[in-house]
Amino acid sequence: MIAALTYYLSQHPSIVAFRWSHTQSWGSTWSFLVTSIALYLITSSFIHLFLCLLVRRGRPVSLGPIPALHSLVMSVVSAVIFAGILLSAAAEINETRWFWRRYKTPFQWLLCFPLGTRPSGRVFFWSYVFYLSRFLHMFRTIFSIFKTRKLTFFHLFNNSILTIMSFLWLEFSQSFQVLAILFTTLVYAAVYGYRFWTAIGLRSACFPFVLSCQMLLLGCNVVCHIGVLMLHFMKGGCNGIGAWVLNSVLNGVILLLFLNFYVQSRRKKGHGNDKQTSVLGEIVNDKDL
Repeated sequence: MIAALTYYLSQHPSIVAFRWSHTQSWGSTWSFLVTSIALYLITSSFIHLFLCLLVRRGRPVSLGPIPALHSLVMSVVSAVIFAGILLSAAAEINETRWFWRRYKTPFQWLLCFPLGTRPSGRVFFWSYVFYLSRFLHMFRTIFSIFKTRKLTFFHLFNNSILTIMSFLWLEFSQSFQVLAILFTTLVYAAVYGYRFWTAIGLRSACFPFVLSCQMLLLGCNVVCHIGVLMLHFMKGGCNGIGAWVLNSVLNGVILLLFLNFYVQSRRKKGHGNDKQTSVLGEIVNDKDL
């Protein structure tokens, strides 16, 4: 069974022979990226406006089991991507170590691709699957609009930026993406599994599980970005560093927005405003990672 999983997740010909191409890979063009994000923003805004006009303000609209099923699907998809890129990274390291082992360790390779790396092979196949999964994550915004009757700027900005960043990883063979996908999919599998768990009526955690996972993920990203910067100057350069700089700036903006949101929620809680605290907690729990 383990051998079969290894084959289908890292050794299958379609995975080994993958190549990111504007003509062969679905959704690989800039026009598709811009159009899809614009459609996401317009659709979310339209649904929010439509509900404001037809449904009493503040009244949630039930979607039945759809959000729970979505959480289950996303948890499974994230777990598959995590396993796939983990096995693929191990295979790539084993097969290409002769090329870079004189000046890098396997962990350094995970942070910093050698200059000239092309977006092809196992690792980039799973990076492509991760990019496509970002469009499934966008449905969380729709579910949040129906449940909380709120459309926050952070929801829209976070999902749009993360989709753009995953596109840049492939377009410029950006360094650090392997660890980023490993961390992100591991957290997604846990968070969406937890959301499914609570959605079917089972007991929730005694601490803010989703918020804790979000903070852990942001912390890991910050540490890894520092590592990439150090390796770039100490080891002769990392591939896709221009895209990495943009990625770092966007991650910094997301981090600042998240910290600002968290501080405001703590302040409101400290002032004893139970109603506001409840609403903020609900938004945090439903916020996209």
